[in-house]
Amino acid sequence: MKRFLTVVSALALSLPVSAWANDTLTIGIQLEPPHLDPTSAAAGAIDDVTYANIFEGLTRFTEDGSVIPSLAESWDISKDGLTYTFKLHDGVKFHDGTTMDAEDVKFSLDRARGEDSTNAQKGLFAGIAEVNVLDPRTVEVKLSETDGNFLFNMAWGDAAIVAPESIENIKIKPVGTGAFKFDKWVQGDRVELVRNEDYWGQPADLRSATFKFISDPTAAFSAMMAGDLDAFSAFPAPENLIQFEADDRFKVVIGSTEGETILSTNNKLPPFDNVKVRKALAHAINRQEIIDGAQFGYGTPIGAHLAPHHAAYVDLTGNSQYDPELAKSLLKEAGVEEGVTVSLKLPPPSYARRGGEIIAAQLRAVGINAEISNLEWAQWLEQVFRGKDYNLTIVSHTEPMDIGIYANPDYYFQYDNADFQALIKELRGTTDPEKRNDLLKQAQTIISEDYVNGYLFQLPRLSVAKKEVEGLWANAPTQAVDLTGVRWAQ
Repeated sequence: MKRFLTVVSALALSLPVSAWANDTLTIGIQLEPPHLDPTSAAAGAIDDVTYANIFEGLTRFTEDGSVIPSLAESWDISKDGLTYTFKLHDGVKFHDGTTMDAEDVKFSLDRARGEDSTNAQKGLFAGIAEVNVLDPRTVEVKLSETDGNFLFNMAWGDAAIVAPESIENIKIKPVGTGAFKFDKWVQGDRVELVRNEDYWGQPADLRSATFKFISDPTAAFSAMMAGDLDAFSAFPAPENLIQFEADDRFKVVIGSTEGETILSTNNKLPPFDNVKVRKALAHAINRQEIIDGAQFGYGTPIGAHLAPHHAAYVDLTGNSQYDPELAKSLLKEAGVEEGVTVSLKLPPPSYARRGGEIIAAQLRAVGINAEISNLEWAQWLEQVFRGKDYNLTIVSHTEPMDIGIYANPDYYFQYDNADFQALIKELRGTTDPEKRNDLLKQAQTIISEDYVNGYLFQLPRLSVAKKEVEGLWANAPTQAVDLTGVRWAQ
């Protein structure tokens, strides 16, 4: 017996970890979400944890960016394009055991579009005139005008279906319909999920999953190398990727995102309420130096707010080529004195912190003193996004095809252009793909020539995983770490 146990113990030691732990996963992400309700905050870190895993919508995005049915089994669209009738899947339950039905869909959509809504993307629901329950599995949504993006909008995390029974504690104890259930949140450290054994669809392969929050790039590298993590989504230290590529324990996955990384500019606060100053800002920036210094060469230069992989993308980088002498002359024309001080408030991601140091040096060279403040994510949301108390900031807008935010004068960079607003209104009412692409090209041109923001680069998706981990998204058509298809190779 002793000899038998010795042989078994030796065998156990020789087997790879995945052979014993092939139903659980620990994955690192850089930012901890402020809470776990995707329908009431702008923080993309919420969707990292909750999208598809905990919460689902009527439709959803796949890795290639296409929109497919989710809680809605099917739908019919009226000939005038104003009425969508959704048929819901049968037998769907929330994680607390209550039934998900048409009443919950009505509650969710009415809550998102209500006057007191705190939904960060309230504009997605502005065109909804009414929501009617036809029967427990059928819900009718009437629009005030045609919206060629409506099914696309319903796939956003902000359009997740929630229940009135669990809404009071949704921020700390989220209850959805997804393939994973919320189990535990150790604030400052991790969120733990467990498989939903009563899931209505294809069950997850993983029995449990842990999201580990590691903001420091050096700590992220150490945790992966030590084997404390099985994967890291959107790895924050691109300079270390070459080491992972040389280590046969790991694989590096490089994909694309919807993340336009911009030097966001407060268009209402002097001196950037003057288009000449914003134009000077754009010409003071050396994009390639930022990509090389903050991203170690990973990133595609952009000149407006649309992903280069989109069919309607226009390369407008020529409108804001690096030209510090032109920047100086524009500032002089605008009456801006040399040495003017502006705030540069930076959130935690390494592209922002590293990029901010580079941009501050570039601005000093043309006579602008950018005073850096490093903020935690909750501070950034409060001061910059909600409070609009800033001159400049750096952030990646990871929402899918979100150029429509420029039509909202109350959005945090406070750009107010009636012509642009009319263009986006026309876009929403257009269903013809060719016409939509033409309108999107016009929209990009307007914001590029108005120098609304400093357009830097498209954020790449740089992830690292143990070589046995399969099913992680390479691309990010929306900000999400979808674990529903993740498994260990057998």
